[in-house]
Amino acid sequence: MSFMTRVAACASIVLLAACTTPTPPPVSKVQPRPKIGLALGGGAAKGFAHVGVIRVLEQSGIVPDIITGTSAGSVVGAIYASGVDGEALRYRAMRINESELKDYTLSTSGFLKGEKLAAMVNREVDGKRLEQLPRRFGAVVTDLDSGLRVVLKSGDTGNAVRASAAIPNVFQPVTINGRRYVDGGLTSPVPVIAAREMGADLVIAIDISAKPTGKSAGNFFSLLDQSLNIMSQAALAQELKQANVILRPRVLHIGAADFDERASAMAEGEKVAREGLPVIRQAIAGWLQAHPAK
Repeated sequence: MSFMTRVAACASIVLLAACTTPTPPPVSKVQPRPKIGLALGGGAAKGFAHVGVIRVLEQSGIVPDIITGTSAGSVVGAIYASGVDGEALRYRAMRINESELKDYTLSTSGFLKGEKLAAMVNREVDGKRLEQLPRRFGAVVTDLDSGLRVVLKSGDTGNAVRASAAIPNVFQPVTINGRRYVDGGLTSPVPVIAAREMGADLVIAIDISAKPTGKSAGNFFSLLDQSLNIMSQAALAQELKQANVILRPRVLHIGAADFDERASAMAEGEKVAREGLPVIRQAIAGWLQAHPAK
């Protein structure tokens, strides 16, 4: 083969190689992941059960993307949304001193101001505003003048939680941006709908509300707690219809002001969460099956 022939052959090979389109690598399908919402209901001291539920969910690899809270649920939810894990949350719950949250006042609208509660929450969240919390969080309140449910998602965290927990005739109403707010439990005892509105695909509802027992309540706080829950039964039913999973810690024996029972409440939360794990995993699996990888 002559020199020119070899050059022509080599050139042809180079041209053929340049024209050959390489086979693109296979595109891997992306499995969508559901946004999990955790709706924490109100129930005063029974709210420590929320801490136990959160600990077990985290230990099982189930970490919520969206958290909503009413009253006691907003206290736990805000602190958890600040970025702490379940263990740190339990530690913080155990060190809360009930006496440091009481700021009595002479007023016809409530004998507690709630300012100390707001200060405690802001201290626990390191001064972060609602919109700055690492996890998306909404504090549910009731507009005192319109009677409507409102979800606070921006602004001072402590003040929002204070409003969410402002039980009528106990805490004074909280004024935010010219509106007066009180306890979110009046309109949204377990804030499932709020979690849906914030984008949750699946919602785990934690219901710790007192149920009518046919027995007289033992003290003022227990009587008030049961009265509020009787009035909000219809709202509770509407909320729970929207939940994928409902967990009910067995804490109805704990009084509204029984802070000494916090360890027991957390233990009951852990217990019901473990019992509910198969149902939660089934709900997640069902969502994944309905939303295949693309």
